[in-house]
Amino acid sequence: MAMLVEEIVRSVELWLRMIKKPQPYVDPNLDPVLLVPGIAGSILKAVDKENGDKEERVWIRILAADYTCRTKLWSRFDPQTGRSVTLDPKKNIVVPEDRYGLHAIDVLDPDMIIGRECVYYFHDMIVEMIKWGFQEGKTLFGFGYDFRQSNRLPETLERLAKKVRGIKCFMSLHSDIFEKYVKNWIAIAAPFRGAPGYITSTFLNGMSFVEGWEQNFFISKWSMHQLLIECPSIYELMACPHFHWQHLPVLEIWREKQDSDGNSQIILESYSPEESIQIFKDALSSNTVIYDGEDIPLPFNLDILKWADKTHKVLSHAKVPPGVKFYNVYGINLETPHSACYGSAEVPITDLPELQCCEPQYTCVDGDGTVPAESAKADGLNAEARVGVPGEHRGILSDHHLFRILKHWLKADSDPFYNPINDYVILPTAFELERHKESGLQFTSLKEEWEVISEEQDDHDDMVNRKPFVSSICISQAGDDQTSPAEACATVTVHPQNEGKQHVELSAVSVSVDA
Repeated sequence: MAMLVEEIVRSVELWLRMIKKPQPYVDPNLDPVLLVPGIAGSILKAVDKENGDKEERVWIRILAADYTCRTKLWSRFDPQTGRSVTLDPKKNIVVPEDRYGLHAIDVLDPDMIIGRECVYYFHDMIVEMIKWGFQEGKTLFGFGYDFRQSNRLPETLERLAKKVRGIKCFMSLHSDIFEKYVKNWIAIAAPFRGAPGYITSTFLNGMSFVEGWEQNFFISKWSMHQLLIECPSIYELMACPHFHWQHLPVLEIWREKQDSDGNSQIILESYSPEESIQIFKDALSSNTVIYDGEDIPLPFNLDILKWADKTHKVLSHAKVPPGVKFYNVYGINLETPHSACYGSAEVPITDLPELQCCEPQYTCVDGDGTVPAESAKADGLNAEARVGVPGEHRGILSDHHLFRILKHWLKADSDPFYNPINDYVILPTAFELERHKESGLQFTSLKEEWEVISEEQDDHDDMVNRKPFVSSICISQAGDDQTSPAEACATVTVHPQNEGKQHVELSAVSVSVDA
């Protein structure tokens, strides 16, 4: 079997100490790719303007994460500029640009050693794309951004324009530039029509990125709640008010009310996305935080809501320019929150601010665990293809099925017969497979030669008396239900060094039984 021969070759290479760090393969024919993360998918640093512009990573971090969030990330929305401004006037939040923007979206906590995979973002995809021939700074770039801000914040779009240019907001506002610089746009798990169940609970309860005892080492749901309540990007993820859902996402509340006779009644009330806004206003009317000794009110922000409504209108009119190909990959096969229900018939809600202390029960639909598939595939654009991939919202970025699809769409794949929509490959015919077989046996032979270059000086007198070193090796593989029996033998000949070079020959043959 060929695999046995490959094992022999590798063993000989190791023995000769010939294996060095390989030079990465670079394909000069690939078009540049810009990787753009989603919410919370970028490293953020706080710059201390009064301490020599000293930088400190504030997202993501494990040590002192909650304290850092409260003191350096909490912000207030400025309706005049559309920006969320950090409460600490001495701090400025920036995104690192190292490695052509890739550092900010690769491993979100580079200091983490144990369990590092949990803070991978684009890491596995970057590694895979480099194997395909992409090169950092030449054909592979990253675009990290302050995810607290709106998708259509002018300064964010200007930074994006200096890269390779992307995202739907930019396309709608600057379609001429988008068409000039972009050939393909691939959306992955994008919440085009919002993430209604997830965002409803975020407004009322906050968001947690870890579960169980690990929450003690990360940002609390309460601290995240106070951060996100002032972030336009979260309001822009509310259920799209103009989209015709197959099943309308609703907010349900078991409430205890008094009738005209003073008797208690427990009823289940249901609110549409538009009607839910009043519930958010009432539930968060007394929400405050203490910052630097001062009480700061953080109610449901109607100024941000107006901003988000304009963003939805911009997105609804976006069109893909004629010269750009758009592809959409969305997650499927996971229970995904769609509607949220608070309270129960046994324990009803008596006062709406109580909602902040309650955990909802979800009505789920198919999706990636965060974004319903219905929302993710409703891009409203002229797509070349839409493909559902089983996987979790962030985990899908490390999925090898996704890598196979991307490799094909980015033309880093030499297989012209692969179809991402049906996910099949046309195999060689049976005749082509059998022509390497004879009398029920499959033969593989190999001959390989190396020149070992050494800085050591030759001893000519000793070289005359030395003879080639010859050695043989055989390995076998026992057959089982999955594999056929096979055997491989090889002969290695190492010739004496001459003029700083040493010639090595390997001859190998393997025989396996045709299953």
